[in-house]
Amino acid sequence: SKTRMKMAASLSNVDEIRDRVILGEFGVKNVHSTDFPGNYPGYDDIWNLKKFKRNFRVDVVHMDENTLEFDMVGIDASIANAFRRILLAEVPTMAVEKVFIYNNTSIIQDEILAHRLGLIPIKADPRLFEYRNNGDEEGTEIDTIQLQMKVKCTRNPRASKDSSDPKELYLNHMVYSRHMTWVPIGNQADVFADVKIGPVHGDILLAQLRPGQELDIVMHCVKGLGKDHAKFSPVATASYRLLPEITLLQTVEGETAERLKRCFSPGVIEVENIDGKQVAKVVNSRLDTCSREVLRHDDLKSLVKLGRVRDHFIFSVESTGILPPDVLVSEAVNVLIAKCQKFLTELDSTEME
Repeated sequence: SKTRMKMAASLSNVDEIRDRVILGEFGVKNVHSTDFPGNYPGYDDIWNLKKFKRNFRVDVVHMDENTLEFDMVGIDASIANAFRRILLAEVPTMAVEKVFIYNNTSIIQDEILAHRLGLIPIKADPRLFEYRNNGDEEGTEIDTIQLQMKVKCTRNPRASKDSSDPKELYLNHMVYSRHMTWVPIGNQADVFADVKIGPVHGDILLAQLRPGQELDIVMHCVKGLGKDHAKFSPVATASYRLLPEITLLQTVEGETAERLKRCFSPGVIEVENIDGKQVAKVVNSRLDTCSREVLRHDDLKSLVKLGRVRDHFIFSVESTGILPPDVLVSEAVNVLIAKCQKFLTELDSTEME
């Protein structure tokens, strides 16, 4: 029976190595994926679709117009990371690419202004446009959006004599992104009749003017990818973290329980009254930031085990407002599918030279 106990212990140990990342005091253990076939005696790690379908799931935790938090469970880190990177750099959007400055007498230099205009998110569905061909100077209705900005600052004749507030003294002295107006080209006025093309946010300050200064600018927006320039990235941020797992190794009572509770983020550990004793209990380990504060206390560090579930990814995707975050994620999946298909066709088509 001793050998059997040893076997059971080593088995659970192997399970821990396979699907938990352990946060120790001096480093993080088991970070690499080890579940490839033949690595562990007694485990069949050959990949099969049925098993994957049974274990894989996506749960949406929270979603509003610009942010999405969802769990992706039962997948390898490489795939989760692929989605993150595709969201950041390979989902296309529309952004200002060419800026034609006909007049700029403000104190902002032309190239600074052009750069600021480029970084403004443009509310237009990139799926309805084509990429512009290389060497195309002139845009067409299928690949270009034209925006215009004409602002001239003047004195406000109604301002009171002794006022010193620029808001009162001048008219049009702040140039905002809402001053960028859409100029339809070709059949765009009909095609996009029911959608309002323009900046996502109207209150982005672009420049400040004084009486007599003016801006007269035409902009061309094209479709592009975040890997070419950050202005094309559809997300403000896209990241994932592993689900924390906190295990209490023994009963923790009294003042120790209070101190243990304070070592973690609010809501992770609560102190409950059981038979007149204050006992610590893990309520929601998901909320923990994994600061490992508890490991700094010599009397507390032996009471808990900190880990993370290796195949449970908590994604948070924050859109810039061009497309809703759920659409971005499905677009990212489509990009990955297209990459795989391209790879497979390449494998099929190229005969070895």
